[in-house]
Amino acid sequence: MNFSRRNFFKLAGASAIGATMFSPLEALYARRASGQVVGLTGGYGPLAPKMPENADELVGLVRGGINLGTTPLLELPPGFNYTAISITGQSMDDGTIVRGGHDGMAAFVGPNNTTILVRNHELNPSSDGLNVFPRYDQIAGGTTTIVVGPNRRVRKQFVSLAGTIRNCAGGPTPWDSWISCEENLTIPAPNNTATKKHGYNFEVPATADIQVADPVPLVAMGRFNHEAVAVDPESGWIYQTEDDGNSCFYRFRPDVRPTKYGDLQTRGDGVLEALVIKGMFKVDTGTNFLQYKNQPLEVEWVKIDNVDPPTNLLATSVRVQGQNKGAAIFRRGEGAWYGNGGLIYFTCTSGGNAGQGQVFAYKPNNNDPNSGTITLVVESPAENVLNFPDNITVAPFGDLFLCEDGSNTEFVIGVTPEGDLYRFAANAINGSEFAGACFSPDGRTMFVNIQSPGITCAIWGPWNKTKKRS
Repeated sequence: MNFSRRNFFKLAGASAIGATMFSPLEALYARRASGQVVGLTGGYGPLAPKMPENADELVGLVRGGINLGTTPLLELPPGFNYTAISITGQSMDDGTIVRGGHDGMAAFVGPNNTTILVRNHELNPSSDGLNVFPRYDQIAGGTTTIVVGPNRRVRKQFVSLAGTIRNCAGGPTPWDSWISCEENLTIPAPNNTATKKHGYNFEVPATADIQVADPVPLVAMGRFNHEAVAVDPESGWIYQTEDDGNSCFYRFRPDVRPTKYGDLQTRGDGVLEALVIKGMFKVDTGTNFLQYKNQPLEVEWVKIDNVDPPTNLLATSVRVQGQNKGAAIFRRGEGAWYGNGGLIYFTCTSGGNAGQGQVFAYKPNNNDPNSGTITLVVESPAENVLNFPDNITVAPFGDLFLCEDGSNTEFVIGVTPEGDLYRFAANAINGSEFAGACFSPDGRTMFVNIQSPGITCAIWGPWNKTKKRS
């Protein structure tokens, strides 16, 4: 597929025109803490258990002790419906089966009015038993590509990246590919089966043709506990989160701006940097940071000198390199997404005074590479309001959607342009996390995963309906 900035804005939750003339979340970005609504609003209305529309196709399909054809999988507001697709254990078109651990995901424009999903699998090191080549290593992980028809049914699915470990999240690019992130630092040792170092990003093409990506590690983007990426389509700079309680927020500036799949592999040199909040040397944003809520803080960037540490010693890790130069500390940086107004949103799963999660927005200054601002836009006051936000996406109509990865009942939480939080969906079958929320390019369908036993759901309904504020 050709590079399409317009399509990327649709993927990112904005029209090409809307992104330059109207930014629904700018009000949230610029507001002060006074008058901030605390707690949950009504959202689209009360949630209730619902059977999937394709329940008759799932009768007798048992996963994790759950009969998917006779059990409500989700709780949704009035007027919303869903199908359950691409389920662990199903046969795929390349002769393999759908692996478990459904995680980060993005949707792309496909041929003949289809949607192409590229989905991560967060699987620990083990022999995956897949006869798939090429592959990076002889262990589990990677991605699956799913071609979904306009009727929200699977037309084709296949392995599209193999041999990696714990592919947690990642992010779409403006040049129609998915960057898949390894959340693992395994190196070859007598007590494991690894033959190569891990802890890298890999690029996967968004194509409807059965194709396994060339598993080239994007070394210049750093070797660390990767979680997610978000690409600024204006500059081609790639922002990265790190899943660690003492993590940094990173930026990769390619020497040559990528325009198509493979450019990062063949012309992948660049500069890896970590964010510093000016005047706050090595500040811990995860505690006592609520005082800065909705206040844009000036930042600068420091270079990581050794992007590919040969061992896992803490002293030589990329995050310690950055923090030694003053980089800010974030509590478990996880999901990231490019959104309206050119903002990069990312979650910190255990950040905040309550330790229940935060959402930050970074606003680049593409005219000055060493400047920009960062703002705390959401901080959970309690577990029953927002419980460990993980993956994040921006809806075409401006709301953020956060996938919880906490305890008890897990929810997809919406955040309005005014900063109000509401529950949009609940996991009705178990305590597994939600993951991979994203919208189809036409904005009509939200795709989201229940990670275990591994179910991808397609949700549709009255997205533009005025939501209740109380």
